[in-house]
Amino acid sequence: MAFFYLLPMILLAIFVASFISAIIRTIQTEYANCSIPPGVSNPGKLRLIVAVLIVTSTLGRIFEKMELCSSLAFKRRVFSGWRPGPARGVRREDARLGRVPARLYRPRAAVRAPRPAVLLFHGGGWICCSLDSHERICQYIAKESGSLVVSVGYRLAPEHKYPAAYEDCLNATQHFLQHLEHYGVDPARVIVCGDSAGGNLAAAVSQTLAGRSDFPKLRAQILIYPGLQALDFNLPSYQQNRGVPLLFRERAAFCALQYIQGNTSNLEEVLEGSHIPPDLRLKYRKWVSPDNIPEKFKVRGYKPHKPCEFKPEVYETVKRFCEPNLCPLLAEDTIIQQLPESFILTCEYDVLRDDGLLYKKRLEDNGVRVTWYHLEDGFHGIVNLFEYCGLSFPSGKRGLDKAVAFIKSL
Repeated sequence: MAFFYLLPMILLAIFVASFISAIIRTIQTEYANCSIPPGVSNPGKLRLIVAVLIVTSTLGRIFEKMELCSSLAFKRRVFSGWRPGPARGVRREDARLGRVPARLYRPRAAVRAPRPAVLLFHGGGWICCSLDSHERICQYIAKESGSLVVSVGYRLAPEHKYPAAYEDCLNATQHFLQHLEHYGVDPARVIVCGDSAGGNLAAAVSQTLAGRSDFPKLRAQILIYPGLQALDFNLPSYQQNRGVPLLFRERAAFCALQYIQGNTSNLEEVLEGSHIPPDLRLKYRKWVSPDNIPEKFKVRGYKPHKPCEFKPEVYETVKRFCEPNLCPLLAEDTIIQQLPESFILTCEYDVLRDDGLLYKKRLEDNGVRVTWYHLEDGFHGIVNLFEYCGLSFPSGKRGLDKAVAFIKSL
């Protein structure tokens, strides 16, 4: 009789053991596809983060099969992280910029003149992260730079495909620029800023507003490891860092496809380059080419890649990749020449490194002043780990401090 009382506990123990074993096997399998170069910052801590991400992904898939929630919803919740309380010396306020949700961070320190303002667009591949995920960064920038920081909560893919995120960021920026007096902001010191996909959005918004006379001119743009093109996923940085966390080569293409079409049905074709017609590839080669990457960034290995045979049916589904609002590297020189002073941060161990390097060259070639900071031991997402559950990296804080110093210099 006692056995029947113990049976539920035995079954539960078997389930838990199987569950843990499955997670361990998944971690081992995923680690086989992961590469952590010896030069990366704090490799031991990065391995721990990778393990957490793998567990998160595994749990998401399990919860989806159990119909508790979608895998993406679970990841979004985890990646948003814990929302810290207001930082000392910073006042936080939820708001709306037109129809777009936002969060304002005001330094409490008194100032004599109107403050500068930083409009921040969070990263997350257009599909993850939120106002909460970038809370710590916004608080830090506001406190250390004395700026009003405005974090923009744009709509996410795949529920809201391109150009939803871009339109939200543009509309929020325009609304803010029309009401600067209400926010006590200096019209001559408004900056757009973003990391990863947020850097893409900041660059696109800056290009759209370039030369506009009906809005105050943006003072600067801050692009932190931005993704700026989807034509070539075989640039040197993509080859060298294809398996380096926190952004794998396949994941970069995955996010771009989720943003543009809401699914990843053409992932392999996009990775191999068969999604762009030869004539367009030739047209844009002057801007998107490994030939424009300094040789010192190829020493870790680079093999010229010949795109696979062009597939017109794939191009028809992803042809908006050729729009500058989605891929700012493809904007014409007449637009680039009107862009404001720029700060670009790149990381050596990041598939998006070369996007930043190519844009830096384009800006400089067109007479735009660029402050460039390269984290030799950095990886994608390192700045976003600032003060996150003890997982900060000194290199990431150094990059964030350089961005703050840039703001204060304007």
